[in-house]
Amino acid sequence: MRIKNFEDFWSGMMFLAIGVLAIWESANYPFGTASRMGPGYFPTCLGGIMAVLGSIVALKAIESSSVAEHAKPAEGSPFAWKALTMLSLGFLLFGWGVDRIGFIPSLFALTVITAAAGSTFNIKEVLIMSVLLIAGSVGIFIYGVELPIPLFWWR
Repeated sequence: MRIKNFEDFWSGMMFLAIGVLAIWESANYPFGTASRMGPGYFPTCLGGIMAVLGSIVALKAIESSSVAEHAKPAEGSPFAWKALTMLSLGFLLFGWGVDRIGFIPSLFALTVITAAAGSTFNIKEVLIMSVLLIAGSVGIFIYGVELPIPLFWWR
């Protein structure tokens, strides 16, 4: 057996690890039931889903030795430093900015920065995606769940 796609394998392992960590951490909270969810219900279910999907992705990145013998050698791809840097920067900026500059500007910055992590960047697509993401997120988290997050820096 050998790994045919290192990026997929490590992405799957990362999701598996985060899912297991979420399950581990949520074990300290009451679980509840589906009709009366406790504080540990959602992180446990989400962690389980992440662990299962991560396992599937990691296993698909591994090929059996019989397939590996007949397959042509995989070309090594360079590590995606640009994507790692831009995604990390976007998440850090969003986390820092939600309370300081507001939910909407932080989400807009997150969308633009993470879209720049890809190989192509179309400003029209990014703006449309930003507007749809902001509208959906404000509808769900601000008006639906009623999270007390300021929309803009002027509160």
